[in-house]
Amino acid sequence: MEIFPALFSVITDPTLLFAIVLAAAVGMIVGATPGLTASAAIAMLLPITFYMPPLFALAFLYVIGKSGRYGGSVAAILFNTPGTAASAATQIDGYPLARAGKAGKAMKVATISSVIGDLMGDIMLVVGVGFIAAIALKLGPPETFAIYFAAFVVIGSVIGKSIVKGLASALLGILVAMVGLDPISSEERYTFGSFDLSNGIGLVPLMIGVFVLGEVFSQLEERKKAKGDIKENESDPTGHTLTYEEYKPCIPHAVRGGFIGAGIGVLPGLGSAIAAFISYGEGKRRAKNSEQWGKGALEGVAAPEAANNAVSGPSMAPLLTLGIPGSTIGAILLGVFLIHGIQVGPTLFLTDKELVYQLFACGMLGILAYGIIGYFGATQVARLILKVPVNVLYPLIFMTAFVASYSARGSMFDVTVMTIAGFVGWLMRKYDFNVAAFVISFVLAKGAEETFRQSLLMSDGGALIFVERPIAAAFLLLGLAAMGFRIRSILKERQVADGGLGDA
Repeated sequence: MEIFPALFSVITDPTLLFAIVLAAAVGMIVGATPGLTASAAIAMLLPITFYMPPLFALAFLYVIGKSGRYGGSVAAILFNTPGTAASAATQIDGYPLARAGKAGKAMKVATISSVIGDLMGDIMLVVGVGFIAAIALKLGPPETFAIYFAAFVVIGSVIGKSIVKGLASALLGILVAMVGLDPISSEERYTFGSFDLSNGIGLVPLMIGVFVLGEVFSQLEERKKAKGDIKENESDPTGHTLTYEEYKPCIPHAVRGGFIGAGIGVLPGLGSAIAAFISYGEGKRRAKNSEQWGKGALEGVAAPEAANNAVSGPSMAPLLTLGIPGSTIGAILLGVFLIHGIQVGPTLFLTDKELVYQLFACGMLGILAYGIIGYFGATQVARLILKVPVNVLYPLIFMTAFVASYSARGSMFDVTVMTIAGFVGWLMRKYDFNVAAFVISFVLAKGAEETFRQSLLMSDGGALIFVERPIAAAFLLLGLAAMGFRIRSILKERQVADGGLGDA
């Protein structure tokens, strides 16, 4: 298999190994910092990858994304402030364990389970991605557009609480992506006579604004601060150690969570939060000690953490084979590919196959790196984070965001775009619009427009080509079916809620 030569080439490159270990540490620290996310860190670091070799840049950000997912468990368990929705599932049992003086034990369970789930996801990615790419090579523009359409609908309708707001967020991303010159006629669109807008909205300032400034504005509004709420139990010295007998009951939950996360990760837009809560619910249903779940069960930490991290690898499959990012981190990585002139899609496995498998190898080594760092140093990292006051942390983030946005193209216009995007991101969070749907749709829009126009040229302007070709029609129906199921589930939830109120 191609992965073994790739692993050897990465292991024998000391500079790349250093980058992987550094990325694992950075991702864990960022994920463990309340108010920060892996997406925000990657967006801020994106400009420095302009000056790196492609593999170095991709590996650095990819491992930060993996480690950042795991780092969210540190904030959830120790501070009761999950940085992501997926970490909220870990918080249910993790924080009660920390309150009982078993913070170290809970962190070790989270670390081991994250590593198990992440490795399972990566192995499935390595085994299956070539097969998916081979199928993708046979798809024409109509089929590809149908996949884009399904992705827009699924991402807009499935993520978040509201279908209408999700689809509106996706539509906003498409509209923003259309700013600039028409790719066919070169006519200006939505530029309002501005020369700067004729080049379109830059990916880097938009992402930094939405992910970094938007998140900071939200945190400042809510006045959330990290709380050093770790309880030291001097009478129980085993509170921070973990034995095999203690972890043994967690193994089935971690393995099951790995399969759940990997399966969900392949589907664009569903993400780690859904995987984590499904795994937690399924684990609780099957657990012998289900009455302990929610009160401090180690298995209740293992199940969501394995699923959360198992999403990471498989979510790369639609990105690499179809050019469709399955997550916000995938959307940023797509930007890195484009920055370095690498065309993402099924032909990637013909033109840069070695790079792809080397990236997979870096991801696997990154898992081991954050596993070792987390197992032995998670609590120490948390204590270090507690010593950084909020009035120092947020100004530092602001300064870094402004420098990163300006340095991308040396343009003050990009800084303006970042600032406006920051307020847009804050408003979207405030009113429960879908930031992920907005960003992913922005990234996908140009490819969708290109394949749509190619399809119309093939059919002399006839839109029936999307219905006449079976695969294209199947994906169109898949997107509509996903939205239909989502609407149905929301209606059922409302009926249950109304029934509960009626009984009361």
